[in-house]
Amino acid sequence: MSSFLTLPDYLQAGLKLVFIGLNPGLYSAQQQKYYARKTNRFWPALSASRLAGANVGPGAEAMLFERGFGFTDVVKRASGQIDDLTPKEIQTGARQLRRKLRHCAPQTVCFIGLTGFRWVFEVPAKIPVQPGPQKEQISATRIYVLPSTSPANAHYSLAEIVAELGRLQAWLEALGIVL
Repeated sequence: MSSFLTLPDYLQAGLKLVFIGLNPGLYSAQQQKYYARKTNRFWPALSASRLAGANVGPGAEAMLFERGFGFTDVVKRASGQIDDLTPKEIQTGARQLRRKLRHCAPQTVCFIGLTGFRWVFEVPAKIPVQPGPQKEQISATRIYVLPSTSPANAHYSLAEIVAELGRLQAWLEALGIVL
């Protein structure tokens, strides 16, 4: 068993939607809460979108898990920044994530950021990836990509991320998935 700092997976069979991050930040891993840093826009956007049906924040993972939401990361080792991850860690993490998702078979997953999707599906940087539903699947699990909620992502405002979560909700409803 490895002894690196990480976050627990919130995965089990029957989940409706699993949020997938790149890897835990050090602060989040220390707090044992996904997207724990106040400057990360994940929880404010999720709350504003009403996708979760309530105002939620770091520490709401267990409550959301009971309602069919899951959480995991491509690479489980926490780091200060993604540049600290090695190519081998990324390849191994992507392989392990695909295996976990085949095993628990959630109805849908949502990558938080285009980079994690690129890692898992080996999409080269020169090929454009747009937020939204993707044609790729893992077994029967459908894939959605959300812009990164990191404050370092200046390409998308909080309002644009909230709107994208609204698109995610409409897509889920079109698939017959009610959260």
